[in-house]
Amino acid sequence: MLPEKNFPGYAYLPGKHPHPVRDPLGHSYQSDPVAVVAVEESLNSKGFRWGVDLFNHGYYWEAHEAWEPLWHAAKRSTQHRPFFKGLILLAAAGVKIREGKRGAAERHAARAAALFRQVTSLPSRPFEAALGMTPAALAVHAEAAVTSPAVLREPMRDQPDPVFDFILAPRYEGV
Repeated sequence: MLPEKNFPGYAYLPGKHPHPVRDPLGHSYQSDPVAVVAVEESLNSKGFRWGVDLFNHGYYWEAHEAWEPLWHAAKRSTQHRPFFKGLILLAAAGVKIREGKRGAAERHAARAAALFRQVTSLPSRPFEAALGMTPAALAVHAEAAVTSPAVLREPMRDQPDPVFDFILAPRYEGV
């Protein structure tokens, strides 16, 4: 979705890699700050699309980091804030699944599902276009991620290992 960006050199897992932003050996050490966007533009922003790319390719910690500034920018939005928090928690569940921490993954995924269900009570067209599915469908996927866990294979060193059996497939106007 963003051909001008390259994926990080590794998909961060705590304790297995240098911390991406705090460690001088981290893949995002001293990287440029994320541009702030208005809430109304957030679902079409490069930051959001970058997070989707990262998530779909198994870079869950990195996707969380891409979406976090959007969540902070949405502090007064009753629609966008729970949506972004749900995405962040789902990405965190991906990290925990890869770490083999099933309990933590279940908690994050359940919280994400609850937030996506909260968004379903609101007009969801923009969210559906941003996800390629309804928030309700994503809630079902979040719950399934822990009730039907992915079979993790031995990953190649430093390579991402997608753990979800779905992808986010945004539909952008003019793309």
